Amino acid sequence: MTNENHGLVRPLDLDAVQAFVLVADLSSFTRAAEALDTTQSAVSLKLKRLEERLGRRLLERTPRRVRLSQEGAAFLHAARDLLEAHERALHGHVEERRSLRVGISDQSAGTELPNLLAKVGAYDRSLRIEVRIGSSASLIAAFDNGELDAAIVCGADGRPGGELLFTEPYTWYALPNWQQPAGEPLRLAALAAPCAVRAMALKALDDAGVAWTEVFVGGGLPAVVAAACAGLAVAPLPRRVCPPSIVDVGEALGLPRLPLTRIVLHQRVGDPRTREAVRVLAAALKASVAATASLAART
Repeated sequence: MTNENHGLVRPLDLDAVQAFVLVADLSSFTRAAEALDTTQSAVSLKLKRLEERLGRRLLERTPRRVRLSQEGAAFLHAARDLLEAHERALHGHVEERRSLRVGISDQSAGTELPNLLAKVGAYDRSLRIEVRIGSSASLIAAFDNGELDAAIVCGADGRPGGELLFTEPYTWYALPNWQQPAGEPLRLAALAAPCAVRAMALKALDDAGVAWTEVFVGGGLPAVVAAACAGLAVAPLPRRVCPPSIVDVGEALGLPRLPLTRIVLHQRVGDPRTREAVRVLAAALKASVAATASLAART
């Protein structure tokens, strides 16, 4: 691809540059389109015109994913600087004070929270993000009280409103050689109450007539994963948070299947730029879940 325009240099389309940065961060045209509240075809067209304008191929497209080319990786830093300079030019030397108070449940964030927040921070460096991690019930209460601008939680049946981001299967994970002692109740690791997943798992066990005892409670999702990895118990978990050392033992132990968990976004953000940041966070979370599911399907 070559650039044959040797006349007056035309400025880059900032919307196209923004789309490129999001596609690079999210590794997906679909997620970038969601973040920009537009269509995938519109994003593809912007990127095609940007590549033609630069005379470089910025992205390598494969059936499974999108990744930066060598020239795209080199352009990414300059693209971020260009967008940041544009924001400074718009707002002058007065730093705009904007903040986003977001609550993310343990189950929703998984183990990718630092990476997700980094993507939002890279997208809008003028935004101050305040994060609260907790149970879905506590975060919804804080959202209803006006303490949070947005909440990403396990959806509660019957609650109106909210945007469904994705549904996720949960299963019973433990060490491959984990065995349930005969005559003893199932040894369980879970987050502390109130926790939507814990309640779902305990109800499934009770309905199936499976006796259980909690031997590890609370401490956050990484701690529950660690308990399963240490061989202390069986834990209801999604695949994306589990290391290869633990496996689905539900069928082997005759445990009941768990229903899909709904991950829902609630928000009341009025500022357009902050709403964009919320869309980027949601899109980044969905991209992370999709990437994990794709990897699991290939292994």
